[in-house]
Amino acid sequence: MKKAGILSILFVLLAVAVAAEAQQPAKVSRIGYLAGGSLSSISNRTEAFRQGLRELGYVEGKNIVIEWRSAEGKLDRLPALAAELVRLKVDVIVSSAASQTPVAKEATKTIPIVMAQDNDPVATGIVASLARPGGNITGLAALTPELSGKRLELLKEVVPKLSRVAVLGTSTIPGYTLSLKETERAAGAFEVKLQYLDILDPRDIENAFGAASKGRAEAVLALGGPVLLTQRTQVADLAVKNRLPVIHPRPEFVEAGGLMTYGVDIADLHRRAATYVDKILKGAKPADLPVEQPTKFELIINLKAAKQIGLTIPPNVLVRADRVIK
Repeated sequence: MKKAGILSILFVLLAVAVAAEAQQPAKVSRIGYLAGGSLSSISNRTEAFRQGLRELGYVEGKNIVIEWRSAEGKLDRLPALAAELVRLKVDVIVSSAASQTPVAKEATKTIPIVMAQDNDPVATGIVASLARPGGNITGLAALTPELSGKRLELLKEVVPKLSRVAVLGTSTIPGYTLSLKETERAAGAFEVKLQYLDILDPRDIENAFGAASKGRAEAVLALGGPVLLTQRTQVADLAVKNRLPVIHPRPEFVEAGGLMTYGVDIADLHRRAATYVDKILKGAKPADLPVEQPTKFELIINLKAAKQIGLTIPPNVLVRADRVIK
């Protein structure tokens, strides 16, 4: 009887303990998301990131909170925004593009940082190597520099007699110099002269198109950047006004009226970034998580934009498009 009584008491205590544990609120992880452009301008990326988290069982407001911080295209605001995320003691910081990663790295050496995309994190010194990143940063590489030459090749196919190309980019963005080197290499092969136009501020965009026209550019290669992305509708309008074919690095430009884009599927990279966040929240160290590379690329062509500038897309290019906007 004594043993039965003791067992009964133990069962009761166990039941109470289980009930108490069940009533304990689940830990809510805090994720910091650092963006250079406005959040509305990268909504496809943020939604892909959210989707990736949902697929892994995370629900905003239930077991995660996301602290969204955007510089709205004003890159000088990034250090203050990164410092704010550090003060909030977030569990992990996600950098949405190459210009945000070094700022986040400068802000903290302890909070894990996940690159949703970075042009070339090894060449720019963000990580030690792709296989063994070291430090507190890991994530995904976008291979942006290597794609600049391919974009110039596509421009040459669309404009066969192409001889002069204006290059729009932001020199302060990590990986910019590498992209220029790849573009120059391709330009030499195709016997194309390049005109470099730096975009540091929205006011530079109209001036750049004016300079491209004065320089007798026959097409434009946009290297991208937060300023151009935030002002992508203006870029598309100026391309039509100046009747210049422009190839862009991101789908958002074409969806806003640009001619065509070729590059990495950035939305897919952001969806995959969620898997890094998941592993880190479960205890993995960034130094032990190899940096992954893109697996999806896309060519998108806007036929409406082509018509507006009086350009006919060759059938051999059109047939290769993953998506055609009419």
